[in-house]
Amino acid sequence: MPLATPKLNAFPVFLRVEGEAVAIVGGGEQALAKARLLGQSSAVLRIIADAPEAELLSFITATGATHIAAAYHAAHLEGVVMVFAASGDEALDLRVVADARRLGIPVNAVDRPELCDFFTPALVNRAPVAIAIGTEGAGPVLAQMLRTRIDRMLSPSLGPLAALAASFRGTAEKLLPKGNARRRFWSDFFGGAPARAMEVGEPARAHDAAVGLLASNAPVSGHIALVGAGPGAEDLLTLRAHRLLMEADVIVYDALVPEAIVAMGRRDAERLPVGKRKGCHTKSQAEINALLIELGRDGKRVVRLKSGDPLVFGRAGEEMAALRDAGIAYEVVPGVTAAFAAAADFELPLTLRGVSSSMVFTTGHDLKGNSLPDWAKLAISGATVAVYMGRSVAAEVAGRLIEAGLSPDTAVAVVENASLAQRRRFHGTLADLPSLEARADLSGPVMTIIGDAVAGANFERSEPLAVHRHEGAAQAAAEGVEQ
Repeated sequence: MPLATPKLNAFPVFLRVEGEAVAIVGGGEQALAKARLLGQSSAVLRIIADAPEAELLSFITATGATHIAAAYHAAHLEGVVMVFAASGDEALDLRVVADARRLGIPVNAVDRPELCDFFTPALVNRAPVAIAIGTEGAGPVLAQMLRTRIDRMLSPSLGPLAALAASFRGTAEKLLPKGNARRRFWSDFFGGAPARAMEVGEPARAHDAAVGLLASNAPVSGHIALVGAGPGAEDLLTLRAHRLLMEADVIVYDALVPEAIVAMGRRDAERLPVGKRKGCHTKSQAEINALLIELGRDGKRVVRLKSGDPLVFGRAGEEMAALRDAGIAYEVVPGVTAAFAAAADFELPLTLRGVSSSMVFTTGHDLKGNSLPDWAKLAISGATVAVYMGRSVAAEVAGRLIEAGLSPDTAVAVVENASLAQRRRFHGTLADLPSLEARADLSGPVMTIIGDAVAGANFERSEPLAVHRHEGAAQAAAEGVEQ
């Protein structure tokens, strides 16, 4: 038999308070907390306190709330729609509750649930949108924790966007027939150009985009978001990236993007892997460009997920150029690049006053040519160098830099799978770096950071590279004896 749906002991409702009086009885911390909560509404606050504490008095002065500076009397409740007994005095709170009920006014006694006609929820305010969270006795800590999580999920632009939607509601109902046309308009409104314009603080452009949607009978235009998936940990994904994933029709992702992040998208979104792992590309860059253009022309909302940040070794430049040439709308959402995650794993200052004031992002493959790249000269002059995808050329990186004048004793930090639970950390010097090439056990992406600032890192949870360097030398010597 199916399980019975649990019953709510309290039914959530929204009470209209615009222009109405709400009474708060009390002069201390409890009364201030309720005043701040009610201060987010358009209610007329009536605070009854003969000797309010300084902070509550400051709130009354700043907000223009009505202050009755007298000992509580039942007459003070006349004309209010809701009462809060927040004195902290049990006997007084009992009087307030009894008076409110006699007058037929709903009452809440703070921290006395057995006396409450209603409970105040944890509130997420995106006026005119409000989300109220109640936990039915599970406690305010849980409610506040849930409020914090939901607050992070909702864009600050949601309120202005909802207000704009309200201004278009009547017109949309007059001009658009019920059914697909109206649904498409609202889908494009909340997931398309108006929402994106409001997201970046351009309400006039959002209004114009909504007018354009309303007037247009043309097919829905597509949109491509080049999104940084970060270094791997799901909780390092930006809020904007998460929102776009939840709105996407199609998610196009690289091989280094973890499945856990792809799974954060809409459940019914189409998911298209396009490879892009070293030495194994399931699609060429030209094929990926063509795919994005095709999806855009089909009116799809696409998230193109790239590991780290899309503008750092993510070939975003080629994809943006292709989309521009094709007339497809796109945006770029930055992500936490692997160098920053690796530095955080090591508690490593990438810049350090008096030691290093500049940074270089590069790949070890830049050193494969005959000429020394400009960044190598910066490394010698003191810049911190972050080397992406450098394990297989570690010996060449170290050798060329030492040959160019960088000290073999320069500090080095190496992280495999930066930000993830299975990350591995190694430390040593530039002279130790070649030992990485022999490490067949390092199958994940490797980030190497080189420079004097690295000496300020925390090496307590890392392994020394020198151990592997000496092991490699001993093995080579043994092989020589055998021969």
